[in-house]
Amino acid sequence: MGEKRFLKAEDLYELKSVTDPQLSPDGKKCVFVQTEMVEKKNDYVSNLYIIDIEEDREPKQWTYGEYRNHSPRWSPDGSQLAFVSNRAGKNQVYVLDAAGGEARQATSFKNGASGPVWSPDGSKLACSVFLKPEEDLLEKEEEKKDEKKLEPFVAEEMKYKSDAAGFWDGKYKQTAIISLADGKAELITKREADYHLQCWSPDGKTIVLSADETAERDFSFKSDLLLLDVETGKITKITNGKGYYGSAAFSPDGKYLGYIGHEREFENATLPQLWVQELATGNIQCITDNMDILVGDAVAADFQQGAHSPAFLWGEDSESFYFLASDQGNTVIYFGNLAGEIYPALLDQQHVYGYTLDRKNQRIVAAISNPVLPGELFQLEVTTGDIKQLTSVNGKFLDEVTLSKPEPISFAAGDGTRLHGWIMQPAGMEDGKKYPLILEIHGGPHALYANTYFNEFQVLASEGYGVLYINPRGSHGYGQQFVNAVRGDYGGGDYQDVIDAVDYVLENYDFIDSERLGVTGGSYGGFMTNWIVGHTDRFKAAVTQRSISNWISFYGVSDIGYYFTEWQIKADLNDIETLWKHSPLAYADKINTPLLILHSEKDYRCPIEQAEQLFIALKRQGKKTKFIRFPESNHELSRSGKPNLRLNRLAYIVDWFNDHLK
Repeated sequence: MGEKRFLKAEDLYELKSVTDPQLSPDGKKCVFVQTEMVEKKNDYVSNLYIIDIEEDREPKQWTYGEYRNHSPRWSPDGSQLAFVSNRAGKNQVYVLDAAGGEARQATSFKNGASGPVWSPDGSKLACSVFLKPEEDLLEKEEEKKDEKKLEPFVAEEMKYKSDAAGFWDGKYKQTAIISLADGKAELITKREADYHLQCWSPDGKTIVLSADETAERDFSFKSDLLLLDVETGKITKITNGKGYYGSAAFSPDGKYLGYIGHEREFENATLPQLWVQELATGNIQCITDNMDILVGDAVAADFQQGAHSPAFLWGEDSESFYFLASDQGNTVIYFGNLAGEIYPALLDQQHVYGYTLDRKNQRIVAAISNPVLPGELFQLEVTTGDIKQLTSVNGKFLDEVTLSKPEPISFAAGDGTRLHGWIMQPAGMEDGKKYPLILEIHGGPHALYANTYFNEFQVLASEGYGVLYINPRGSHGYGQQFVNAVRGDYGGGDYQDVIDAVDYVLENYDFIDSERLGVTGGSYGGFMTNWIVGHTDRFKAAVTQRSISNWISFYGVSDIGYYFTEWQIKADLNDIETLWKHSPLAYADKINTPLLILHSEKDYRCPIEQAEQLFIALKRQGKKTKFIRFPESNHELSRSGKPNLRLNRLAYIVDWFNDHLK
């Protein structure tokens, strides 16, 4: 093996993402999605691969072409595989024979289809579609000829846009069923609400949906679980109309329905928990009531594409189950049963971002990442605890580059609160030499940094920077009280937490040059970057990304502005004083740190006017700043934006810090 080199930003084109493993019903094969960037296309390509679990062989590619093929789901008997592909232009559902051959297109719906769910007998597929109330599933001949005209947009609801989907076009999410024998399709929901397809009962008689059927959508933030009788179309609500529930799954015997949710006791800071409902009696049990953990994956990262992580999976006996939880900087697979036993089935310093279960053989295939492993599939024998790696799609690349392995840190904040994070050394660090340090701050604020691969951090380390990242109060993974502590206190205890982290590492790591500190973050992390440079001059350079600068205007321009502001800042437009007090723009005159402002043109979560206000305020006062606008990009630029723009973004960050810290 030759001498290893340091990572470069352009290496993003070399890395491959491995997601959504799905074991066949007999447990002998596992299909997964492999995604990579194609430079000449300036886009992502995803294909399905299959592993023979019982034979120690390399995975085989199953689909081909420069498309996005994803969401593979086995038929109940394992003879077929449904998946979603955009090879025909729009996302449609396709079916492959497990024995081989070409994929057959199962849907040709006007607006596409997604999320296939098999009927128990394998004769039908349910899927999700978007339709206006008067629209049909299939496109009519006259519609194909119509040219799209430029028309005004009319808004009558406050929830008229979203960062993911843009302006609302009047379509609602509905559920359709396709008969594979004759291709006939039936729309089983057609109401003015979004119905999210969950699962199909083992007897084939019932489909579970989740929806908010409240007529006044603007002030409703809930999701109920509904049972739809496939034969009659009758819908029965089984949750109480007070909370947010989803990720539902029937036990194999059909007696129980498990699901994830909460009653919004702390608004969007509430920890989702695992519930099991006995359908015959209606008896409901909260399985994780005493655990004080978040059920699911709340990790903030910037690499995996199309990760799918089921919240929980039932065991063969309909009494036991597995579920995923975010805890102390890791995601943990837990085993539990209805008798009350719960213990970790897979607990390590790692991020499990997908898993699938072979019920009969008590075998799990998990997609796992850690700070020096972008992500691979591993097989876990639950009964013995034995684990082995199944894929090595990034193995050759990792043999060629040097990555920086973060060191965990734990310390007490000024008020005694225990805090947890990581410090990364610069790649190739020499003893006795001083290096600049970059403080990274995650978004959310209710997310968490974890033991996972973070490409941006590795790029900075390869450029000769130490990297510090922690989970300040407001982060998930440390209990309900900790995650709720930031609400109403933005710029208070959370600010002090990150400053205390800097003080801690300066005192305990002698490779850091205290005169060369930088700070960056996106979304809430961008807010905190703006807040920091308005309250201290100790950082010599800063990069704020997709940030919030003014809570007063954010209230009306963000897709979530009015309710997020009320939940998080605990004020509305009747309390301008509080909104302004928590706004970094109010302290622009105190910003002396050179500040690079990065923002996407089509960011509806933190709209670009937040960056425009800050840039003009700083320039008007003669402060050192630069404003970079990314075209045709939304809030997700750093994670799933156009590849060339993701690389541009990394280059701007590195160059700004190089210019001011080296």
